[in-house]
Amino acid sequence: MNISLLRLLQLASPILPVGAFAYSQGLEQAVQVGLVRDEETARQWIVNLLHYPMARFEAPLLTAMQKAVAAGEEASFRRWEAIYLASREGVELREETLQMGHALSRLVGQLTPHVYATALDPVTFPGGWAMVAHGWGIGAEEAVTGYLWSWCENQVTAAVKIVPLGQTAGQRILFDLASSLPVLVERALVMEEESWSSFAPGLAVASSGHETQYCRLFRS
Repeated sequence: MNISLLRLLQLASPILPVGAFAYSQGLEQAVQVGLVRDEETARQWIVNLLHYPMARFEAPLLTAMQKAVAAGEEASFRRWEAIYLASREGVELREETLQMGHALSRLVGQLTPHVYATALDPVTFPGGWAMVAHGWGIGAEEAVTGYLWSWCENQVTAAVKIVPLGQTAGQRILFDLASSLPVLVERALVMEEESWSSFAPGLAVASSGHETQYCRLFRS
């Protein structure tokens, strides 16, 4: 068995202590205002975000970051980091990626210190993921697949808690999401920067609304 597969499973695991469980990325606000209220609307919300900002921006950006790390191109990596931070429209989304990136760097710094020998501080979560994937011998395709799957799993887990949905409903959504991942990953690996798009006004509005939501379980 290839050890890189096990490293990928560890990196994408929901028990990875980076604090992902504390964030809903606007989903909690979408539930609050009634946009998400049952299994079907939860599926649609997650599918839309997966197919657009995740697959058309974060996934190809992650690929570019990992290539920059592999080539030792720090200037390129810094550029991708700046572009990603600029795409975080809300305060919570920006804090989320920096906090998770910091937690990931601390964790991996203890497990395999050499991976973060030349890391940026602070580092975004996809930037940290790219460095870890390279350092742990995880290929680009596998890294993007794990990144998107981890995001899907976290979104579904949040939906199960706050819609609320039953566990079986959550698994149905995950099963459907998985069927589209191979094509999305394949496209992301070859997508030119000119075709990237982080356009997701619903996410931006929901994230901004969450900042002043009176009662909440999640940090975003």
